[in-house]
Amino acid sequence: MFGKVASDLLGLSDVGAVIKPENYDKVDADDYVMHEDNEKIFFLIKSKTDEYCFTNQALIHLDGTSATSKKRTLHRYSYSNHSISSVLLETAGTVDLDVELNFKIGALAFKIDIHKKHIEEVKDLYKALIKISEITYENNLTLQFAKQSLELASTTVGKINKLEGNLVEQFGALNQTAFSWLVNTQRQYRVKDFGFVFEKYINQ
Repeated sequence: MFGKVASDLLGLSDVGAVIKPENYDKVDADDYVMHEDNEKIFFLIKSKTDEYCFTNQALIHLDGTSATSKKRTLHRYSYSNHSISSVLLETAGTVDLDVELNFKIGALAFKIDIHKKHIEEVKDLYKALIKISEITYENNLTLQFAKQSLELASTTVGKINKLEGNLVEQFGALNQTAFSWLVNTQRQYRVKDFGFVFEKYINQ
């Protein structure tokens, strides 16, 4: 009992290690990366029970039930569908042997303990997650403004434009224009591949 309490206090209960790129193919998470779609691992943390694999497209989390069980639950959170937010890094205290990385992806909160010897690598990941969070937040605002702008334009045209001729054809043309505009705006401001961010901040 005392041993467990002591290990918890010192951050030894399930402290993660940062895996080097040359060893990515030796961890389980690599099997679930969509290499066929140009998905690439940029950062990987492995503890006794879990693996946290940050790719250019998603966070892949292999959730282990215990250190002695081989049973794992696979979770995949794409950055385009699950925004990253609330990124925090807690550095180690005098007696601590771990640093703590906290963030939300969608509505789910993560708290990852990593051995403090990896602090420099974790700082790089922290910067990358902060940047992704900022880009996603700004893009979401822009998408909201774009949709509001389209609604305003549609309402204004409806008030001032007197349709003549074939109403069905004109409605179809207007609808197609609005649809194409929304699709193109969505493609522009909904980023699916954040490889450019990881390449800038991750130094391994």
